[in-house]
Formats: sequence, C-alpha cells, structure tokens
Amino acid sequence: MEDVLKAIPHRPPFLFVDKVVEMTETKIRATKQISPEESFFKGHYPGNPIMPGVLICEAIFQTGAILLSRIIGDVGDGTPVLTRISNAKFKNMVKPGALLELESELVEKVSNAFFMKGKASSDGKTVVTVEFAVSLAE
Repeated sequence: MEDVLKAIPHRPPFLFVDKVVEMTETKIRATKQISPEESFFKGHYPGNPIMPGVLICEAIFQTGAILLSRIIGDVGDGTPVLTRISNAKFKNMVKPGALLELESELVEKVSNAFFMKGKASSDGKTVVTVEFAVSLAE
C-alpha cells in the first residue's frame, strides 16, 4: 500500500488500488479487495449490491496512473489527467467481498499524451475492458 500512496495522489475513500502485484516498463498488475462495507454498496443497489462500473474503470485508471508515475517520474511538467475513454465493455458484476484484479498497459506515447488499455477481472472472469488516454495538464 505504501508504494501505491507514494505513486498517486488518490486517498481513501477514493482510492481503488490496494497493492501492486507486478510492474514492467509498459504494464502493471494490481489488486483491490472490495470490502462489503464500501459506502457505494448502500445505494447501488440495496438488496443486490454491485460495484458501479464507473468505479471499476476508475480502479483501472488509477492502476495506469501508478504505471505512469514510474514512466514519467517527476511530473514537474504537469499533472496527468484522463482525456479519453473508449471501447468500455462491461462483462460481469463485482459483488461485495470480491478481489478485483487490475491491469493497465501503455500502448503508445505521443508528445504529452499516453494511450493506454486496461482490464479488470474477478474470480477468473473479465469484468471490464477499456481503452483510455491521459495527458499532462498544466
């Protein structure tokens, strides 16, 4: 968790990565244990709680941000911000108590834009796949 906190500015309750499992120069794998006590389960949906898809995507984006912090090091030239989301596909649900397995990969860098793709899985099943872009903003 300490590595995660050093790499990105996100903090609970809006931190959706617990642990980095593996990282190379262009790929990262991480996890997030989804507690049954997460506040979003109270309203999404009472009696049949599932993790909102947008938060699963956010977990993928945060995983990518950890990778980018390693790639770009000191972000003196700007703050990385999400600029594009495309081809998001929601395939399965995430229930309370699940272990969310996260992957992000740098596909291409053009100037100050980073084009990435990511995937979230749980219990061996793909939950979400998404492509996204991040740019350095002033």
